[in-house]
Amino acid sequence: MGKIDGKVAFITGAARGQGRSHAVRLAREGADIIAVDTTAKVDSVPYSLATAEDLAETVRQVEETGRRIVAREADVRDSAALADAVAEGVGKLGRLDIVLANAGISSPAPTLEMSDETWQDMIDINLTGVWKSLKASVPHVIKGGRGGAVVITSSLAAIYANPNTAHYSAAKAGLVMLMKVLAKELAPHSIRVNTVHPTTVATDMILNDATYRLFRPDLESPTRAEFEEAARTLNRLPVAVLEPADITNAILYLVSDDAKYVTGTTQVIDAGGSI
Repeated sequence: MGKIDGKVAFITGAARGQGRSHAVRLAREGADIIAVDTTAKVDSVPYSLATAEDLAETVRQVEETGRRIVAREADVRDSAALADAVAEGVGKLGRLDIVLANAGISSPAPTLEMSDETWQDMIDINLTGVWKSLKASVPHVIKGGRGGAVVITSSLAAIYANPNTAHYSAAKAGLVMLMKVLAKELAPHSIRVNTVHPTTVATDMILNDATYRLFRPDLESPTRAEFEEAARTLNRLPVAVLEPADITNAILYLVSDDAKYVTGTTQVIDAGGSI
């Protein structure tokens, strides 16, 4: 018996990293999955984004659990593509109970020097893209009439300020009030809405040269080990980065009956970084 047997979860940014971790773990706990991600290039992002092969690997790992998955390429900036992907998934899997708005990017830059494109891409993906993802999916949860759960991936950056992250922090902080408003609106439908706020997590969005330089501006070409030296100082617990599974554990709690009365909250998984 899994914690979410027979339910269906829609996950954005599911091709790799936290999204893949969430998809596979929820499948192991009994859920079928609707997974989306995009291979579209975002010029302002200084690292490689997901590939079709990445999404195919998520499909393979979910199917290995014995659960079903409908995976489609869809950019969270594209409302029509999101709506089509969710509708296809619900049509094939029969319902929707859980929404994980996980997709996001990082593009560190000084506040007054970043390009208009860098700012706008961030807001379009990390804030507006979440709203579009919810707009495409949550009505299906409401229509099911069984209640449900929505978890939005925010960040420690919504709580604790670091230089060169104004656009990222603004988007992630905006998600908190989006969550709180939606939690009030959806409460009559027994749909719970919460945010999770991770510190640095060992994914491609973090493990790249741009992030290493963000954490070690004193070095020209910092290594991962040198990045981890700085990252470790931000956390009070003796750890440099969390693993995607650490965030998945919190999300599984939030979408299961273990958290059946938890809504409108900010769940911080930061190794003490916000203290």
